[in-house]
Amino acid sequence: MPHWAMVIDLRNCIGCGACAVTCGMANTTETNMWRRVFDCGTLPGAERRRLSLPMSCMQCRKPPCHEVCPTTATYIRADGIVDIDPDKCIGCGYCVIACPYLARVIILRNDALQEGRVMAALSDEHARGDAYCNVATKCNFCKRRVDEGLARGLKPGLDHAATPACVVNCTANALHFGDLDDPQSPVSHLLQESRVMCLQEEIGTQPALYYVVDDTLEVDFAAGSRRES
Repeated sequence: MPHWAMVIDLRNCIGCGACAVTCGMANTTETNMWRRVFDCGTLPGAERRRLSLPMSCMQCRKPPCHEVCPTTATYIRADGIVDIDPDKCIGCGYCVIACPYLARVIILRNDALQEGRVMAALSDEHARGDAYCNVATKCNFCKRRVDEGLARGLKPGLDHAATPACVVNCTANALHFGDLDDPQSPVSHLLQESRVMCLQEEIGTQPALYYVVDDTLEVDFAAGSRRES
């Protein structure tokens, strides 16, 4: 069984926001709902390099949202993807509060209808339009693309049709996806060869989303841990 992960190379990210726009289009949500790109300002130094920080659900191995869910709507798949069963979610918002990465959102039915949003992409089994309002939603690594690609014999992270839409449409080749347990996958190579940090790893969530940095990126990721190549 694979264990999916995403690696974001901050050395390449230009903050264009293409990943956020693509996420909204692929999942029938608003831009900046499941994926956001933060402008962290200009870094010190002669190059005056600007830092952009893409963020989404971290697909934690020990997600706080899972622990507080009273209906078991939030669950962890065998491949590590953290997902939400909309039929079990009661919209209590406990998971929204528990997530330290602000990665979850509840869409109110009235707001969704007023703005014309159609939440049709949240279920693999069927689409029920605004019935998915008033429940928690978030990034799930485009699980439908991943699952359907695997069923067709494709390799997520290498074959576009089986890879999350944000990764495929990254204009700067900053986003990478693949199987952590496969030493030949794109993410495994990056983790082995690069200096990598996770957000707030000290709180024990064990994110499956990693950031590649270099010596010019002296960034305090809330005491995020580092791996040295």
